[in-house]
Amino acid sequence: MPEIQAFRALRYDLGHVGALSDVVAPPYDVIGPELQDQLYQKHPANVIRLILNRDEPGDDDTHNRYTRAARFLRNWCSEGLLQRDPDPALYVYHQTFHYGGQELNRRGFMARIRLERFGEGKIYPHEETHAAAKADRFKLTVACKANLSQIFGLYPDEENTAQEILERAVQGVTPLEAVDHLGVIHRMWPVSDIKVIAEAAAVLGTKPMFIADGHHRYETACNYRDHLSGGQTLPGSHPANFVLGMCVSMSDPGMVVLPTHRLFRGLPQLTSAELQATLGDCFQADVAGRGPETAHAVWETIELEEEQGVIGFYTAADQQWTVVRITPAGRQRMAQVATDHSAVWQQLGVSILHRLVIETLFGAKQLPKAEYVHLVEELVDGLRRGDGPDQPYPLAALVMPATVQHVRKISESQERMPAKSTYFYPKLLTGLVINPLE
Repeated sequence: MPEIQAFRALRYDLGHVGALSDVVAPPYDVIGPELQDQLYQKHPANVIRLILNRDEPGDDDTHNRYTRAARFLRNWCSEGLLQRDPDPALYVYHQTFHYGGQELNRRGFMARIRLERFGEGKIYPHEETHAAAKADRFKLTVACKANLSQIFGLYPDEENTAQEILERAVQGVTPLEAVDHLGVIHRMWPVSDIKVIAEAAAVLGTKPMFIADGHHRYETACNYRDHLSGGQTLPGSHPANFVLGMCVSMSDPGMVVLPTHRLFRGLPQLTSAELQATLGDCFQADVAGRGPETAHAVWETIELEEEQGVIGFYTAADQQWTVVRITPAGRQRMAQVATDHSAVWQQLGVSILHRLVIETLFGAKQLPKAEYVHLVEELVDGLRRGDGPDQPYPLAALVMPATVQHVRKISESQERMPAKSTYFYPKLLTGLVINPLE
């Protein structure tokens, strides 16, 4: 595994800000305008003012949301709202949440991770990145000179040995605690014992790390390091050689990967019969009921089969659900149209949906961006909003998520999944720790 290090985090002083729940936030890329407003109102020092500062009238190259974020960060440090920990630490981090009728607890720890360009070491991406998002995060990093949010890294550890070493170190210790807007409970313990830190790092050894979330932030950290170095090499201990990361064992019992369902725009209105005609012999199709609400029963069928090649389609023209299963002819066609990818990539539900169905059989390679949702009820709500002649979503799809093992296999083969192939739930909180880069 890449080198991990303890670090002296910047953390909120609760004596100044009160409750930790009032100053933390989800990652910037899952915050919409409504939640942004709520976080702004929650506390004058909420981390939203750093990670997603508002645009203001009159903004220019010297006064803008990035410079405002940097000013807030400087002021909060000088006023004591944010304080640097006295000793380097790893930060054990638990997230307790409910899913599938069960209470689960995902465990990990936050550390500094030495940067490696993708393809040059043992850190692997699994999804594509976009230039605009990286440019946005780069401007923020240059202004603030800090990692404000952590990446989410997975590593193989079948017995969870590294995490258990840290768990023993915090047993009986009262954690810092925050509750997010979804009711997820976040608990954190700093571990500064040098021996414990060394033992955990030694277990990780030469294991690989797979980026589960935060690809844009990781590549931005590499770009910032190169920006500072000016074509030279920074001293090995320079903080910009590292990125703030959350490290989670792939075998952790609290690991949950949610699906990302699609509401498509830009396709013609069509019925279930027309859909089936378009899919031809690539899929075997079964009509599964009418109306948006039937999505729940359709998804239950798909989950029970637990096959990547099973997809549920909703055709708005006749409000019909159709469950399709890829056939041998479909597998052969997929292999023909995805020769640039491995067999594992070709078997993914999201790959089949986009490469075979949308791009090949529908011939639609330049669609407007789909609406992505993770819960079936969110998809139902989207379809209900579009009832009537102005239906904006002519087609919706329920699709299985990629698994942690898919992430590993595809990453190790130097491939990247289609966008929105995974959604690791719950999201990590921003504001628990900040990693200064000076």
